[in-house]
Amino acid sequence: MEVLAYLIPISLFLGGIGLVAFLYTVRSNQYDDPEGDAQRILNNEWDDHPKP
Repeated sequence: MEVLAYLIPISLFLGGIGLVAFLYTVRSNQYDDPEGDAQRILNNEWDDHPKP
């Protein structure tokens, strides 16, 4: 049970780091690609049969 005194703060710290990294990527617009999906679905290069 004593090990939980170490593991809980460590896990909260690592979770906080992950949350901060995720928020940083969202705020820096790394997930924004408004035209990418629209162009990809209409493009003939992206079909089920790759070019040889």
